[in-house]
Amino acid sequence: MKAKFFMLLIPLLCRSSICAADGFDSVHCGSDVGKALIGRTMPNEKVVATEERHRDLGLKDLGGTDISDRLFLISWQICGEEYALLEDKDVVKDVLKFLKHSKDSPEFIGSCQLNGHDVPGTAIGVLKNENGVEMLPAVIAWKIDDKQTKFVMLQAEGLRCSRDGIITADGGH
Repeated sequence: MKAKFFMLLIPLLCRSSICAADGFDSVHCGSDVGKALIGRTMPNEKVVATEERHRDLGLKDLGGTDISDRLFLISWQICGEEYALLEDKDVVKDVLKFLKHSKDSPEFIGSCQLNGHDVPGTAIGVLKNENGVEMLPAVIAWKIDDKQTKFVMLQAEGLRCSRDGIITADGGH
């Protein structure tokens, strides 16, 4: 009898604002956005609904990609800044405040080489655009460590990354 009661009660409770809470509820402009998001569960709903609920943050989905079967990388504009969130099954594990990028310094996600040798895994960062070359020098980059679910800074000197990984609308092609 008690089990049936709770099964009926849970959907009623989840109509309240308690069940509508998401990881962005802990974020406030001017605070440490990364610290506020780590460990929080992200919403699994239409992006427009999330953006609308958090208009005060100027929230905007900038796109995302699967890193592995359990890891997802998504970029958000929050309080006028860009952040890359590494999520493990909708829980934020690490946050990277991303640098400004442009056609001359495009953002990328993909593969890199350090001094001509492949760097295992996926990297994210900003490249220096050069005409006529496929592998561009990295200005700054991080490897996505899928075991620790963290961003790990890579040595930029000698690091070149594939032009194919450029993901931003501001280009580089």
